[in-house]
Amino acid sequence: MGKKVSIHRLKTGVPGLDNLLGGGLPEFSFNLIGGAPGSGKTTLAHQIMFSLASPTSRALYFTVLGEPALKMLRYQQQFPFFDINKVNKSIRFVNLSVDLLEGNLERVLSRVAEEVKDYEPSLVFIDSFRSVVQLAKQKERGESELQRFIQQLVMKMTNWQATTFLIGEYLTSESEVSPVSSVADGILRLSQNLHRNSMVRRMQVVKMRGQAQVPGLHTFRISNEGIHVFPRAIIKEDTGRESEIKVAINKNRVSMGVPGLDEMLGGGLPVGYSLLVVGPSGSGKTILATEFLAEGVRKGEPGVIAAFEKSPSQLLNIQLFKLIKTGQVGVIDTRSLDLSIDEILYELIKMINKMKAKRVVIDSLSGFELALAPEFSEDFRSSLYRLIAELTNMGITILMTSELEDRYTDLRFSPFGSAFLADAIIVQRYIEIEGQFKRVLSVVKVRGSMHSKAIRLFDITDEGIIIGETLSGYAGIMSGRPTASDSNHNNPVIGVGDGNEQK
Repeated sequence: MGKKVSIHRLKTGVPGLDNLLGGGLPEFSFNLIGGAPGSGKTTLAHQIMFSLASPTSRALYFTVLGEPALKMLRYQQQFPFFDINKVNKSIRFVNLSVDLLEGNLERVLSRVAEEVKDYEPSLVFIDSFRSVVQLAKQKERGESELQRFIQQLVMKMTNWQATTFLIGEYLTSESEVSPVSSVADGILRLSQNLHRNSMVRRMQVVKMRGQAQVPGLHTFRISNEGIHVFPRAIIKEDTGRESEIKVAINKNRVSMGVPGLDEMLGGGLPVGYSLLVVGPSGSGKTILATEFLAEGVRKGEPGVIAAFEKSPSQLLNIQLFKLIKTGQVGVIDTRSLDLSIDEILYELIKMINKMKAKRVVIDSLSGFELALAPEFSEDFRSSLYRLIAELTNMGITILMTSELEDRYTDLRFSPFGSAFLADAIIVQRYIEIEGQFKRVLSVVKVRGSMHSKAIRLFDITDEGIIIGETLSGYAGIMSGRPTASDSNHNNPVIGVGDGNEQK
């Protein structure tokens, strides 16, 4: 047996797609790009072609559509990947619509062979191949003739050593039974769904021979720059080494920037932990997040904030606005709707790498869910789990805020049932003491670490958050159940209880 063949992988030039494919497209492979009309098939094909085409690696693009190539190119020229200098030099367009109308598949195959022999391309595209399939179905022996046509095309392309792409408007059921699917080395399926007035585009690598692709559905966006794919974050299996690293990291702590809070957390927040700060509106969640980021700047640990409720120009927190304005804290402005978790994660990682950030703030989970397209918000908990796991595996320390309605009748730590995702939780509440509303906070948990069980008063001043005394005389304040000490006060103490208090 001869030496093991090493397959060269071609870089597609489409952001995120190479990761999805497992490193790129196998050279000399036979690929199918399928999807519904308007899903982005032609744009994807052009983006790949213009990226790979060169004087030494020329491309031949066959169109079997009823419209001339110039009409199609008129729209493709709007994208920056389109290079007019490559047209007729490194890229040639050939219209097969006349040959197809004659109804002879042999003639179509012969024309393809002539053009390939004359141009000697490294890349061959046929768009839309579904037109060929429909022509074959209209004939008496259509299925067998189509099968023969495809087999001959595959053999010729292999002999010509060309990487081939068939673009077609295939529905899911059609692509599964199509003879093209059985001979294709790679299959990319594009889809677009309108969900409660939100457009969501997704891509799936159904098949890619000889390499491990990323499974599942992955979102992509068509912008003025072209197609950008956002591979779905996959939680990596813990081999044991990761756990050893995390244990070592957790010996180190980051300061919260609030005097007294580090002691309540048992010495600060462990590096690589996710902290959930919950509380009602106006309780000081964003102020605490600002102190966390500002302390990072003082310690030489840059931070990033994903602002889901306010854009940078709308931030009422002057200190946070200054940190962003001076470039000491990076900001992800997520005011545009129809986002996916994976797109947000991509933007976060991009900003983290740019800033060399060590701290991330997500403000808030409530706004985060609203920023997602409805299709993704339905699976919010599992998506959030993947995002947190990806960032904490990078050694990033995360602070998330979440608004929690203060009902005074129950004790909860998250409106989404997602408190289990956090390594640490701080709860902020309002209470009434002697006719005044006061703020209190408590550390509910810090995984693997001792922490304070105290309920402490705190105030927000021009200097930031000031933590006050422990409510040692108010044992029932967070449970809402009156105590002996409570009955000694003329004014009631209102906390959070089970709804059975004396009215």
